[in-house]
Amino acid sequence: MKPSVRVRRVLTRAGVLAAFGLSTLSVAGAQAATAYITNEKDNTVSVIDLDKLEVVKTVKVGQRPRGIIMNADGTEIFVCTSDDNRITVLDAKTLEIKYHLPSGPDPELFILHPDGRTLYIANEDDNMVTVTDVIDKEIIDEIPVGVEPEGMGMTPGGEMLVNTSETTNMAHFIDTDSHEIVDNVLVDTRPRVSIFDKDGKRVWITSEVGGTLRVLDGESHELIKKIKFEIPGVNDEAIQPVGVRLTSDGKYGFVALGPANRIAVIDAKTLEIIKYILVGQRVWQLALTPNEKLLVSTNGVSNDVTVINVEKLKAIKSIKVGRFPWGIVIQP
Repeated sequence: MKPSVRVRRVLTRAGVLAAFGLSTLSVAGAQAATAYITNEKDNTVSVIDLDKLEVVKTVKVGQRPRGIIMNADGTEIFVCTSDDNRITVLDAKTLEIKYHLPSGPDPELFILHPDGRTLYIANEDDNMVTVTDVIDKEIIDEIPVGVEPEGMGMTPGGEMLVNTSETTNMAHFIDTDSHEIVDNVLVDTRPRVSIFDKDGKRVWITSEVGGTLRVLDGESHELIKKIKFEIPGVNDEAIQPVGVRLTSDGKYGFVALGPANRIAVIDAKTLEIIKYILVGQRVWQLALTPNEKLLVSTNGVSNDVTVINVEKLKAIKSIKVGRFPWGIVIQP
């Protein structure tokens, strides 16, 4: 009999704490960082040196790479190779494929539990969140959710997962011990990305077709504020919120606005829009460097990424990558 999810997490706790300790030390001393960009149409990952601000390598992966994350100690890169219906794992040092993990059909976004071994995967084509053990390399559970699941957010301690379903227009709050849905919250049309803030008190959820951001209370799941984006000179239909990133100091929230070719900068305390930053075409996903001095966006139609100075809230460089850049993760 396989050990329960709770037992598995207890068994790996010491190793995970050590991994987080190493990661914290490396980030504290880091002056540069490396960005990894999935190129959906080229089946590749572009590697960008964020000190030089240039692509230093391009790596072949599986078919239609989209979501991309790293483990806690930065030694492995996980890629949703959607048309292969699996997760491809790269060695972060050699950038060679180490192994594959099973998922359901068409994995799009995923999130790794703080235990370091439980991977939650949104499978767009089967209305399931697949739970995969990255150590045993096997599926340990499947959680039925709404139609076209995508966004995957988790509380800092890993107690609660929130998955968004694009067609059902819901946020599903899932207990990560029982793998049961404890709440279903109706949001706006075609929700895409969900993310908790640093202390888990708020969860931010974008809705692509609704053109909105909803900020919910992390415990009660009640609406705190709904933001409807409006940009002078830009049609409402072009304003399609997708990727979100929050600074750890609680100062800023950044929201990618798709075909509007802009990133909204939001005061994370007052939830008021500060400004819009013009970037490349069809901005998708966002990532901050470990020191949070730079924000990087993937721009799916202009085939580039935009690098933004966070202090000045200003775009400083565009870097060409592969075709249809989609996901991004940054390593110190």
